[in-house]
Parts: sequence; C-alpha cells; structure tokens
Amino acid sequence: MQHILVYSDSLSWGIVPTTRKRLPFDQRWPGVMEIALTTAGAKVRVIEDCLNGRRTVWDDPYKAGRNGFVGLAQRIEIHSPLSLVVLALGTNDFQSMHPHNAWQSSQGIAALVGAIRGAPVEPGMPIPPILVMCPPLLATPKGPIAPKFEGGDRKCAGLPDAYEKVCKELDCHYFDANTVTTSSKVDGVHLDADQHLTLGKALAKVVAPLL
Repeated sequence: MQHILVYSDSLSWGIVPTTRKRLPFDQRWPGVMEIALTTAGAKVRVIEDCLNGRRTVWDDPYKAGRNGFVGLAQRIEIHSPLSLVVLALGTNDFQSMHPHNAWQSSQGIAALVGAIRGAPVEPGMPIPPILVMCPPLLATPKGPIAPKFEGGDRKCAGLPDAYEKVCKELDCHYFDANTVTTSSKVDGVHLDADQHLTLGKALAKVVAPLL
C-alpha cells in the first residue's frame, strides 16, 4: 500500500462555495483521485491534511495555525513512509489582508519543499517526491467571502509561471490546475463539485506514473 499526502487548504478540504459545508470524500478531488487510481489497479491511500485558510508560510491575523510551514516537517514524520506529497497551496496568500504577489507565494512553496525534504523521518524511510499543484487562479470573489479575497484576482497574476519556475529549480514535479479547470463559478475562489471531479481525474493521470 502506497500513501500520498495531500497538504492543502479549503480547495482540497472540499468546502461548498458560499457555505460552511463539506463535500463527501468521494466528491472532493483527493477522493476522486484515490478512487481513479485504485480503479486502475494501484494500491494507494490518500491522506488529506487540508486546512481551511492555510497559507504557504504566512500567519492569518484572525485565526491561529494557518501558517503552512509551521509543523509541516512533523506532518511528514507522522505519516511516513510516503510515496508522494502533493503540495496544493497559494490561494490564501492573496487574501485581502496580505500584500503578496505570485513570486512571493512561489517562495513560500520553495520553503515548504525544503521543510518536506528536511523532515526528521525514521532511518531508512524515503524522502518523498513532491508534486506541486498550482491552484486555479482567483476570479472576482463573490458572496460572503468577497471582502476576504478582495483584490486577490489581481495579486495572483503570474502564479502558474512562478510556481513552474520554482519547481524546475528545485526538481519537483509540477501540475497547473488551470490547464483543466477554473476557480468556482459561484464564489470565484474555491471549486464547484464538477470541478473537483475534473481535477481529481486529471491528477490521477499525473500521479499514476510517479508511484
């Protein structure tokens, strides 16, 4: 049995746009990916570590524990041995209380890669390969979360290229979710149910040869 850790935020947690509800496992993209991989014959388990509001390396001034760098090495230690880590973060770096741009978010991803590779895993356990997923770019935020993400659609410009550059420099696998889906048509930030399905199936094809 191979284990994949998905380290992410609300886009992978499966929040239903404009609500505080959560899609069931088989409808959110990590679950869709696991089902597709196992249907194809892989013996794999997807471990979801997806926290609403998680940034790459920054704190949330209103909620504790949203800095993705803090404790990541221990997450790797807890779940090892791992066959793959999927890093899917960045959207929350562009919340209205932050001034960050795409380059800064990509440097956050680089720091997370370093934390994963430097994790104190047990002797003989592998340093897992890393697949960085660039999230769908923010559209104009709508609904209750609009104030939280105001301006994010402008600040995230250039994110796919910035992430791809970092992945080449650090020898990580890379997937741009923008090649298969957009952000939610409902709130402009998250993923709608049909987009989870599309993304999960697409990632299964990317992940299968990495296992």
